[in-house]
Amino acid sequence: MTPASRSLDRYDTIGVGYRTNRQPDPRWAAQIHAAIGDASRVVNVGAGAGSYEPFDRFVVALEPSPVMLAQHSGSRRVRGAAEHLPFRDREFDVAMAILTVHHWTDLGGGLDELRRVARRQVVLTFDHEVESSFWLSEYVPAMRAQDHSWVAPLDGVMERLGTDHADVVPVPHDCIDGVMAAYWRRPERYLDPEVRANISGLALLSDADIGPGMNRLAADLESGAWHERHHDLLALDECDVGYRLVVAGEDA
Repeated sequence: MTPASRSLDRYDTIGVGYRTNRQPDPRWAAQIHAAIGDASRVVNVGAGAGSYEPFDRFVVALEPSPVMLAQHSGSRRVRGAAEHLPFRDREFDVAMAILTVHHWTDLGGGLDELRRVARRQVVLTFDHEVESSFWLSEYVPAMRAQDHSWVAPLDGVMERLGTDHADVVPVPHDCIDGVMAAYWRRPERYLDPEVRANISGLALLSDADIGPGMNRLAADLESGAWHERHHDLLALDECDVGYRLVVAGEDA
């Protein structure tokens, strides 16, 4: 397996068409914006296409992939890496990092940089132990077998940011942000290769890792086996699949 932290260049491929399948979900946006609060100057580190940025204040987007940055509609875009932020100390009120820290080559260094350039840090990440129990790994066991040296452990993120608290970010059953677990109640969506192409945890796997599982999932959906095995999910409106919001720093 190829660790994502060594594959940032692949976002030039994975990021193609990102805005189609990775739209900001309004319920996630409300939770993230509440954490940002009334901050007037915000830097979005690992900004991607700009999901979850507040639109009513000064925001700088920093992103290493030119393909991703080209899809960002903001006027203040900087190409760069989290580990070496080209900003002054305390230049911002908030540094936000949304589903990006697990891709950084130096997690500790990047988190230290967030603390250096901003009074408060708002980081959306995930609890790998919870996420690894997601039913999709039954079909794609390579999700569990990946070299997890690139995964940012939740407790490591919290410790480095100086907090012991993380809020659950539940995934709505109709989530429009196509993250890994967005389709926990819509399993047929994983059969679409365009959907998988914008999910790094799947896109970074080989066809040999993905193909057999998708064939089994298609067969189980046709036979009803998936619905029988996971019928408990069908009654839920939202699900905790491991996503966590860490807020640290001043006024956190």
